[in-house]
Amino acid sequence: MRASQFYISTLKEAPADAEIPSQILSIRAGLAKRLAAGVYTIMPMGLRVQKKIEKIIREEMDAAGAIELSMPIVQPAELWQESGRWAKYGPELLRFKDRHSRDFVIQPTSEEVVTDLARNEFTSWRQLPVNFYQIRTKFRDERRPRFGVMRAREFVMKDAYSFDRTPEAAGISYDKMYAAYSKILNRIGLTFRAVRADTGAIGGSRSHEFQVIAEVGEDVIAYCPDSDYAANIELAEAFSVLDGRQAPAQEMVKKATPGKEKCEDVAPYLGIDLLKCIKSVVLACDHFDEKGDPLPATIVLVLLRADHDLNEIKAGKLPELSEGFRFATEAEIAEHFNGANPGSLGPVGISKDVVVYADRTAADMSDFCCGANETGYHYTGVNFGRDLPEPRVADLRNVVEGDKSPDGKGVLKQQHGIEVGHVFFLGTKYSEAMNATFLDENGKPQPLQMGCYGIGVTRLGGAAIEQCHDDKGIIWPESIAPFEVVICPMNWSKSEAVREAAIALHDELLAQGIDVIVDDRDMRAGAMFADWELIGVPHRIVVGERGLKTGEVEYVCRRSLDVKEMLPRAEAARIVAERVKANLR
Repeated sequence: MRASQFYISTLKEAPADAEIPSQILSIRAGLAKRLAAGVYTIMPMGLRVQKKIEKIIREEMDAAGAIELSMPIVQPAELWQESGRWAKYGPELLRFKDRHSRDFVIQPTSEEVVTDLARNEFTSWRQLPVNFYQIRTKFRDERRPRFGVMRAREFVMKDAYSFDRTPEAAGISYDKMYAAYSKILNRIGLTFRAVRADTGAIGGSRSHEFQVIAEVGEDVIAYCPDSDYAANIELAEAFSVLDGRQAPAQEMVKKATPGKEKCEDVAPYLGIDLLKCIKSVVLACDHFDEKGDPLPATIVLVLLRADHDLNEIKAGKLPELSEGFRFATEAEIAEHFNGANPGSLGPVGISKDVVVYADRTAADMSDFCCGANETGYHYTGVNFGRDLPEPRVADLRNVVEGDKSPDGKGVLKQQHGIEVGHVFFLGTKYSEAMNATFLDENGKPQPLQMGCYGIGVTRLGGAAIEQCHDDKGIIWPESIAPFEVVICPMNWSKSEAVREAAIALHDELLAQGIDVIVDDRDMRAGAMFADWELIGVPHRIVVGERGLKTGEVEYVCRRSLDVKEMLPRAEAARIVAERVKANLR
């Protein structure tokens, strides 16, 4: 291909609102153009990357036995109502009415549609297992789309859905998809971790996220360097950091703490260690009667050591909060905590209708400081069992570096990651809700065992940029680069020898299966090189009259721009082709 026949639209500067490297570089390199908040036009250069990602995904999905189909982007609301997600999914689900006032959604995912397909197609156990997949545009109405294609509202995703007879068979399908995702990311050439994860809005009982390691990743991964344990911080189990509870050694004393509402302020004011303080978080779960009128909310007090943070995913698994929760209002706090403000709350002497939970570490504390449920006052020397009832105990905090690894093989460290894929074992969550059954060997109806598996195509491109870039631009892995090799002729319009050599090199590389482009735009060398360094093509061949006179061309690898190598003109195509293929996985 010649550059003059393609469309290249690089920019010297990115828009001021571009925040992270992948967003800045994808705009500057002309991969994508913003149309609206979270909505992008994928430009020709970016589409080449996307198609290469899709090709790798298709090859690995096909190899794993999955079968491609294409489901509608527009889906009828009644399927979502049948599964129960019409009400539960939230505002990210884009809903609309057609001209007949019937409700529809723009698909964020397709569990309902594929379950409807399965219940109409599968009648016998002999038809199973089946795994359908598609690569389609999705839409999630993110409240705050940001980071370009990394958190866009419209995006391309591969989603797959497996159907099996038994949980054991479904586990085999799950393992195949887990292995396929690992192969996909290895072939692309990204450093990643597969981590245990929460199932979230999709549901199910087994889940792993595939996280590309990157400094700007929004997710935090907890992992053990001495084992293969890795989990999203939302799911990583946190043990008590104390070796059991010590016997009380102090009397409970009420002390004035005027204007001190945070543990970080109370501790130095009272001259005590911050780690002897407990903070209180008040959560509420709303209830409604059959008519939809509000009933009194359940109020839950969560106790954490002052240096620990509440894990909202874990809190949402408490029986009292499993239907959904929110942070209590100041009015609710005042009602249940003797009129105290939120900075003076504690578990001593509170209303019996407040359910008290302590995180494992907080439950092991003794002689601790907490709010006195009177504005401007705190207690010191508080002890469970003596000064207040024993709390219910649960794992309710985020892990921190240095915590014991849940597998018992060391301590945890943390790193940031970008979630690019997620695999779920759904079990019968959707098949039971939507009556999707098959007849077993005995002719009895059984619910289909399901799994679902998603990988973000556009997000993978953004994650690759986050992991592979420098101050000059993108450094694409060969597997998904828009072009593998760029040929840069010097004085294209003036030198027939340069033109002939460049075209010959192009044709030789093309014949060896290399994705190559000749830049025939007749630009200055510096501007031409800067464009391709920004775009991130992995290999560059420079053809100039001086080199041709000695039978040589210049070769530069994008990963090491300072290293320039002269190659024999006659061998250049073969040498560069071998280097490209050596880096393909």
